[in-house]
Amino acid sequence: MTRDERRVVTVIFVDLVGFTARAEQLDPEEVRAVLTPYHERVRREIESFGGVVEKFIGDAVMGVFGAPHAHGDDAERAVRAALEVRNIVGELAGGDLEIRIAVNTGEAVVSLGARPALGESMVAGDVVNTASRLQAAAPVNGVVVGEATYLATRDAIEYAPTEPVIAKGKEHPVKAWVAVDAITAAGERPIGTASIVGRGVELAILNALWDRVRGEQLPCLVSVFGPAGVGKSTLAGAFATAVGENGARVVGGRSLPYRESSTYGCLASQLMKLAGVFESDTESVVADKLRARASELLSGTAADAEVVSGHLGVLVGVDAGVEASDREALFYSVRELLEAVAREQPTVLVFEDLHCADPNLLDLISALAKRMRGLPIMFLTLSRPELLDARQDWGSGVAGYTALTLNPLDEACARELAVRRLGGGAQADEVIRVAEGNPLFIEQLAACIGEITPGTLPTNVREIVAARLDALPRAERSLLLDAAVVGKTFWLGALQAMHADGGDLTNRLEELERRDLIRRAPGSIMEGQPQFAFTHMLIRDVAYGLLPRADRVRRHALVAEFFEQTIGASGEAIGALARHWRDAGDHERAVEQLVRAAELAERGWAKDHAADLYRQAFELVPAEDTERRNAVRRRLALASAAAQHVVDVRRAGSQPA
Repeated sequence: MTRDERRVVTVIFVDLVGFTARAEQLDPEEVRAVLTPYHERVRREIESFGGVVEKFIGDAVMGVFGAPHAHGDDAERAVRAALEVRNIVGELAGGDLEIRIAVNTGEAVVSLGARPALGESMVAGDVVNTASRLQAAAPVNGVVVGEATYLATRDAIEYAPTEPVIAKGKEHPVKAWVAVDAITAAGERPIGTASIVGRGVELAILNALWDRVRGEQLPCLVSVFGPAGVGKSTLAGAFATAVGENGARVVGGRSLPYRESSTYGCLASQLMKLAGVFESDTESVVADKLRARASELLSGTAADAEVVSGHLGVLVGVDAGVEASDREALFYSVRELLEAVAREQPTVLVFEDLHCADPNLLDLISALAKRMRGLPIMFLTLSRPELLDARQDWGSGVAGYTALTLNPLDEACARELAVRRLGGGAQADEVIRVAEGNPLFIEQLAACIGEITPGTLPTNVREIVAARLDALPRAERSLLLDAAVVGKTFWLGALQAMHADGGDLTNRLEELERRDLIRRAPGSIMEGQPQFAFTHMLIRDVAYGLLPRADRVRRHALVAEFFEQTIGASGEAIGALARHWRDAGDHERAVEQLVRAAELAERGWAKDHAADLYRQAFELVPAEDTERRNAVRRRLALASAAAQHVVDVRRAGSQPA
């Protein structure tokens, strides 16, 4: 059965310029000879960045990023793919083709079970239509993007302004920008130049470990874990600056989440830096530099520099004259080189995004950390917690292993970071409330104030959270979406009311708690009902946003029925029941509960709150039900007048006699 979800997706449209008219002059076999390699090359580029080709429409290609799985940076991936397609168009059909490309980001309904290869549509929504309109207005051999794409990628992509696009069927012109080129390396996020905030303890631990490495010549493996945006790279950058100023060599590398052809890509980039190799060097130059550096470092040792450099060439991806007999031979050559590197100068190797690494690279890092002795070298790995799902034994057997988990910033540090961007005031307070201590979210939310609709989340934030949810096993993910319907706080019984499969919900909840998506409360406001809460309101909001409206309505009705059977008569409980009946589409029951809650508020002299509840009830009463509308209107007027009177009394009482 096909499952539908609402998702933020990025659509890419690629279309040949003037090919329809040209095809009229060609034989059908000649048309196919042009289109087939063009289709295949565009497909290859889109898929290499993690996208899916949804359809070919004549000489147009439509790709989708963010469905069926989110990656956390889908808008950026789509623009990078578009730039690659733009750059390779000259290689097609003898350089005789021209194209227009558009990229657009927005919400869509996604059929997760659709099979694009069989012609089944996967994505539906205005985001697709707008992408098509933008493509028609793109410059020849250029890439034009919509506003949401621009806002999500402007830190990584250089843009030039262009005139808004007058699009058929659109009430207002569509804002657009022309993508020029990437300004950061793939997978990198810009790190602020300001001093680090709130990581004094973790930085002190890293510095203490490094002092031990240098003082006692004890190699160590340090793994820093944390969700996207929590500040792993910022912490590593601050540490690298500190140790670099004290004579250490710091060499960084990153495991790319896409387009990485090398098994050992992260380490390969580090080896290239150690040998002074540039990406622009020819294969023969790379081999010569590896050979020269190995000879320099291994001089006076028993190691065969020619063999070592040949094996390093294999890792880097060039032919340096020597093949490895097996994987252990490769590992041993890397060990010999890194031991020589550490003897030359105390060294820190930083491995970023290790959760994206090939298993062979994980094996190599583990082997090096276990076997190297008596040298000043640190292996510092940065990873999301998903690494531990794939490698539950990560770090075992390594004598000098330390794991650090980065938690969200506390409120004081979060405020300091927000104030740097916004100053004080209500805007900073709102950013702090929503971001809940995630530094990247604070930055993104602050940057988008005034640019997005109030109450909505920046595309970057939604993508990151959605990617985290997509990494869950299907059963746990489904349960999390159910919990999102209940609210930030939820109860086991409410989940059981929505779950018809009768599965073991307790185990699934424990798994979600292990992944730090939810937490069990020490007590519960419902007797006999275990109580849980989302660790981050953004997780709840994004999970809820994935549900199609019909699924939300059905689930809200089930939750409302559960509450009717279990909750008491407090104003909070009645208000919650009213909200669920409202979202279930049963306005009659919602009005009944809102009026009950308003009456309770009035008796407690919360007249302003009562007026708000009556106002909500009034808005839900059908226009044709004049009798009830008049009754609620009268109560609203009385409560509003009483609320104003209470305010006046308070003001009078606060004045000096």
